[in-house]
Amino acid sequence: MCGIAGFSQFNQVKAEQQTLVKMGDAIYHRGPDAGGEYLDEGIALCHRRLSIIDLSAAGTQPMHSSDDKLVIVFNGEIYNYLGLRETLIAEGYQFNTHTDTEVILALYAKYGEQCLEHLNGQFAFALWDKAKQELFIARDRMGKKPLYYYFDNENIFFASELKALLVLPNIPKKIRDDAVYDFFAYQYIPDPKTIFENVYKLEPGHFITFNSKGLNKKEYWDVSFAQTSNDSEEQLKAKLTQLTDDCTKNRMISDVPLGAFLSGGVDSSGVVALMAKNSESPITTCSIGFDDEKYNEVDFARAVAEQYKTNHHEFTVHQNVKDELANIVSYFDEPFADPSLVPTYFVSELARQKVTVAIAGDGGDEVFAGYEKYSVDNVENKLRQKFPSVIREYIFPPLAKLAGCINATPFRRAKSLLTSLSVEPAMGFYITNSFITDDIWNNLVNDKMNNSLNGYHPSKITIDKYHKADGPDHLSKILYTDMKTYLPGGILVKVDRMSMANSLEVRAPILDYKLVEFAATIPSKYKFNDGEKKYILKEIFKPFLTDDILYRKKMGFSVPLADWLRGEIKDITEDCLFNRKTGLVNYFKPEEIKKMWQQHQDKTTDYSAPLWSMLMFQMWWDKYMKNKG
Repeated sequence: MCGIAGFSQFNQVKAEQQTLVKMGDAIYHRGPDAGGEYLDEGIALCHRRLSIIDLSAAGTQPMHSSDDKLVIVFNGEIYNYLGLRETLIAEGYQFNTHTDTEVILALYAKYGEQCLEHLNGQFAFALWDKAKQELFIARDRMGKKPLYYYFDNENIFFASELKALLVLPNIPKKIRDDAVYDFFAYQYIPDPKTIFENVYKLEPGHFITFNSKGLNKKEYWDVSFAQTSNDSEEQLKAKLTQLTDDCTKNRMISDVPLGAFLSGGVDSSGVVALMAKNSESPITTCSIGFDDEKYNEVDFARAVAEQYKTNHHEFTVHQNVKDELANIVSYFDEPFADPSLVPTYFVSELARQKVTVAIAGDGGDEVFAGYEKYSVDNVENKLRQKFPSVIREYIFPPLAKLAGCINATPFRRAKSLLTSLSVEPAMGFYITNSFITDDIWNNLVNDKMNNSLNGYHPSKITIDKYHKADGPDHLSKILYTDMKTYLPGGILVKVDRMSMANSLEVRAPILDYKLVEFAATIPSKYKFNDGEKKYILKEIFKPFLTDDILYRKKMGFSVPLADWLRGEIKDITEDCLFNRKTGLVNYFKPEEIKKMWQQHQDKTTDYSAPLWSMLMFQMWWDKYMKNKG
C-alpha cells in the first residue's frame, strides 16, 4: 500500500520539488520503501511506496505510460490485474513492468474514465493526462483507500491523508462546526465532510475530473438492493461459497510475506479457513487479547489457529494503553473515536513484525447483518409497527420524558426505546446507534456553538442514506445505510490508518464489490434469520468452523472502555478534559463535562462513549489545533 499527494498548478506560483517532498514526508509511514515526485507546468504529483507487487525499481512512482502521455500516482491493489494485463497484451499493448499500476495506465489510455468499470480492488489514484491537461482522480467502490481534497475554485490539492495537505500554507484550518456535532454523534465524520471547512473526502465509488474549466465530481458505482434473487437457499449458498473462496484466493497474490488477522469471530475465522484451503504452506495469523476476560477472544482465535495449524502469534494489551494512546491518535488527522482503534493498532504492529500484507474479515457484519444493533433494530421496528402513529407521536414522547427523570439503567433504556419508537424507522435507526443523545448534547453544548449550528442535526446523514436505498425492506435499507456511512467512515478509516501507521497492507475479501453486489440480491431472511445474524455466511462456513466459533456471542473487538476511563487512562483524560484553554471548551460547557465525569467515576451512569469522544477530540486538537486558538 502507498500514499499519494499532489496539486494542480493552474493560475498559481509554480511549486518547487521540495514542497512535494514535504507532502510525501508527512505520509512516509504509508510507503517507506521508495518515493518520487513529478512536476510540470500543470501538475505536481508525489508518491510514497510500500512495495507489494513487482519489488523492482520499475514499480517506482510517479509512473509514466509507455508513450509518456500519462502520469499516475496510485495507492492500492488491483486484484484482477493479471487477467486485465493478459487481455491488453493480446491486443498489442507492451508493458515495461509487472505492476498493477501500469495496467491502470493502459486501461485509461484505452477506455478513459470507463477504465474504472474494469478494476476490482482497493484504490485511490490520480492520473495526469498531459495532452488534455486534465487530472483524473478516483476512489474504489467501497472506500477502502482514502482520498482528501481541497479546491479553491482555481486549483485542486489532494492527498491520501489530511496531514499531507496541512503542510501546505494555503490550506485553511477552519473548523466546520456541523462536523464537530457529526463526530460526537457517529464517532467519526461522515464523507464528504472533514473537520475543516472546504476540505473534503472523495466519496467511495466516485471520481473527479479537473482541468482549466473547473472541477467535476461523478458517482460511477453504487450497490443496489432492488433485485432480489429467486434462487433456493442451497443455490445461494453454493454461489456465495464459490464467490467468497475466489475473493479470498485473489487477495493472496503477493511478492512479500502475507498473513491474516484472526480475532476468533466468524468473519476472520472463515477467511483464515479459506486461506488455509488455498495455501500449500501454513498461514501466519495474529491475534490481540486483553487482561479482562470479558473482552478477551484469544482462546477462540487459538482454537482456529490450532485447527488449521497456522503460524500463530498473540499480543495481550496489558497496562500500556496510556503510554501509546497519544501516538496512536496522532495518525488520525481529524477526530476519530472508535475505541477499537487501540487493538487494531496493536494487532497491526504485531502483524507487521511477521508479514507485510494481512487479510482481514472486515465487511461481514455490514454486508450480512452481523451486528447486535440489527437485532435491537428488528425488535424496535416490529414494535413500531404494532402501535398506531398517533400513540407513537403523542403518547410515547411524554412517557420517554418521564422515564428520563429517573437516573437508573432500566429507565434510561426505557427512555431510549420509547424515543426510538416515537419516530419513523430511519430516525429510529439513528437514535438507537448514535453515540450521544439529544439530551446529553443539549446539556453540553454552549450557546455560541448552538447558534452556529442553526438547527443542524446529524440524523440527516442517516436519514438521507436510508431513503436513498432502493431495497425492498427495512433491513436492506439499514444495511445500505451502514455500507455508506459506518463502513467507509468508521471501520475502513480505522483499519487503513492503524495498518498504515505500521506500514502494513490489509485486504478484505468480503468487501470485494462483486461479493457485495451478490449479497445485496440475497433475501433479507437469509441474512437475519429468525434472530440469527449473518445466517447464510455462517452456513457457508459450517464445513470449516466449529459451532462454538460460529454461534458464540459476538464481542466485536471491544475494549474495556469504562474501566480504562476509571483507571488506566483516568489521569490523561482528566488532564485533557479540564486543563485546556482551547478545544472542548470552545464548544462545551466545562461544568457539564465535570458533572458527567464525576457520575462516570461514581458509577452512577456509564458515560464511556461521550467521555471517550471528548478525550479523542481534545487529543486531536492538541496535535493539530493547539496553536490556532
